[in-house]
Amino acid sequence: MAHQVAVIGMGRFGVSLAHELYRIGHDVLVIDRNEGLTQAMMGQVTYAVTGDSTTPELLEEVGISNFDTAVVAIGTDVQSSVLTTVLLKQQFELSHVIARATNELHGKTLNAVGADRVIYPEHETGLRTAHSLF
Repeated sequence: MAHQVAVIGMGRFGVSLAHELYRIGHDVLVIDRNEGLTQAMMGQVTYAVTGDSTTPELLEEVGISNFDTAVVAIGTDVQSSVLTTVLLKQQFELSHVIARATNELHGKTLNAVGADRVIYPEHETGLRTAHSLF
């Protein structure tokens, strides 16, 4: 069954995630501030939107409350990551928000503002790679 998933932040992690979700049959919306990044995603996902995910107007305009899941894949801009997570959970009341954290404090903050799951892609990939070597 296909889900509607929003991926916010088109860094390496967000792009890989969005591509794979789309490849396996889900409807995928990507959002990023960088127009070049969203333009590059055209045709590779269902919808690609350029804009600031910390503005409720943009999220309203794209119909974010109609999505099953949102992944906040913003990596280096901690403030935008936290604000986007707050909006998705508290204002738009999404039932499932996954947020990427870059460090432990970032992760604790995301948990505190309501993220349903916090992931640490670099850490998790490092562990999997270490275990797969030998």
